Amino acid sequence: MTDQNRQPEDTAAPTGEPVVSKPYVMPDDPEPGSVELLQKEAAEARDRMLRTLAEMENLRKRTTKEVADARLYGITGFARDVLDIADNLQRALDAVPAEDRANADPGLKSLIEGVELTERSLLNALEKHGVKKFDPQGQKFDPNFQQAMFEVPDPSVPSGTVVQVVQAGYTIGERVLRPALVGVAKGGAKAAAAANNNESNGAA
Repeated sequence: MTDQNRQPEDTAAPTGEPVVSKPYVMPDDPEPGSVELLQKEAAEARDRMLRTLAEMENLRKRTTKEVADARLYGITGFARDVLDIADNLQRALDAVPAEDRANADPGLKSLIEGVELTERSLLNALEKHGVKKFDPQGQKFDPNFQQAMFEVPDPSVPSGTVVQVVQAGYTIGERVLRPALVGVAKGGAKAAAAANNNESNGAA
């Protein structure tokens, strides 16, 4: 066999490492280090920062409200206990009839004035802390602020009107500390209208 029939030998030396083709990159997945990737990461970081700022602002507002509520409503239990003192002072004043006050000797007048002054001072102190007294006499009955104890037949006022206050009510902030105990008119405008109709029919 001659040299012409010999196959040419591969003169390239093997490297021993497989040739790896470059992986395909999806259009939505930018290459590492590219401008698109940096812009995407910056947008995500900005979004996270805005969300964190919003959460912190909500937390600040919620904390501020909780602190304000704690200051205002934290004395609720104490205020309820003090209301008994205010009730007793009012009962002491109500126990003295108007005639006896007018004809009272100087000593009794001074005592009555002292009780009145004490009651005013107590109510002012309560009001400084958000506790206010309310008297619904003559107003329409409101179950959110009043508790009906009995009904009073009274055709001179509309039905459902508070005609007697047994015990004054108190609020603390926007909440009811103690509802007012009241007597409510029964009949009222309807009864008066019926009476007027009967009179008109009788006259006819």
